[in-house]
Amino acid sequence: MSRAEARDDRAGESAITAPDRGAVAGPGAVRSPSPLWSLGLFRSELLTTFRRWRTLALLAVLAAVPILVGIAVKIETSDGSSLGGGGGGGGAGPAFISQISNNGLFLVFTALAATLPFFLPMAIGVVAGDAIAGESSAGTLRYLLVAPAGRSRLLLTKYATVIAFCLAATLVVAVSALAVGALLFPVGDLITISGTRITYAEGLGRALLIALVVAASLVGIAALGLFVSTLTGSGIAAMATTVGLLITVQILDQIPQLDALQPYFFSHYWLSFADVMREPVYWDDLVKNLGLQALYAAVFGSAAWARFTTKDITA
Repeated sequence: MSRAEARDDRAGESAITAPDRGAVAGPGAVRSPSPLWSLGLFRSELLTTFRRWRTLALLAVLAAVPILVGIAVKIETSDGSSLGGGGGGGGAGPAFISQISNNGLFLVFTALAATLPFFLPMAIGVVAGDAIAGESSAGTLRYLLVAPAGRSRLLLTKYATVIAFCLAATLVVAVSALAVGALLFPVGDLITISGTRITYAEGLGRALLIALVVAASLVGIAALGLFVSTLTGSGIAAMATTVGLLITVQILDQIPQLDALQPYFFSHYWLSFADVMREPVYWDDLVKNLGLQALYAAVFGSAAWARFTTKDITA
C-alpha cells in the first residue's frame, strides 16, 4: 500500500470514528472524546490490523503448524507404534506429543507448546513493532493525532489491539489443533501428566484455560514491541529489532551460567502452562509467569508512554 493510499484509508476510518461536532462549544472549550468514540477508534484499529495481508499470512502460518504436527504424528503412528517420550517427560512438548495418538485433544497442548517458543511471539513482535512505527513510515501517524484522541489514548488503543491479536493468534492455533486432532485421532477421556483420568469436557475446559494462559504469556513481548515501535520511524526496523530481542532472550535463557538471571526473562516461564494438565493444578510457576508478564507490561508500557508522549511527530 502506498503512502497516499494508507492516508486515504485512515481518512475514511477517521470519518467513521470521529466524534459529532454538531454541538457548539464555547470559546476555547476542549471536548474530550466520548467512550463511544474510543470504542470506535479501537474498532477501527482492529479492522486495520486484521485485514492486512501480513496479519492474515501470520495467522495462516500459525494455523498450519497443528496441521503439520498432526499429519506427522499420524504418519509416524500409522503402523500401530507409539511415539517416544512418556507422559511424565521433562518438557511440555514431549510430554504431550506422546499422547496425541491416544487422544486428539493432546494436539492442542502440543501445538501451543510448539508455537509458543518462537512462532507465536514472533507474530506478536511483528504486529507490536509495526503499531506506531508502521504508521510513522506510512505517513499516517500525524493524521491520526489530528483527531482528539490524544497520544495516551492512541497508544493505549494500539496496545489493546496487539493484546487482541495475542488472543486471536492463540485461539487460531488451539482451534486448528482441536479440529485436526478430532479428525485424525480418537477423542474421549484423557490422562493428565499426573496419571489421573479426567473427562473430555473437563479436558476441553483445561484446553481453553491453557490457551488463555498462553495468550497472557505474550503481553510482555507485546509491551516490549510497542516500546521499540516508539523509538523509530521505520516499521521494518521495529519489527526486526523486536524479533531480534526475542531470539536473543531465548538463547540467553538456555545458557546455564545465567541461571540467576533467567527467572527474570519474559520467556522463562512460558511453558509452565503444562502445569494446568496436572492433578491438582500446580499454580506456582503459572503465577510467577503471569506476574512477570504484568511487570514487563507495566515497565515497557510506561516506557512506551513516556517516549510517545514526548516524541516529535514528523510523519
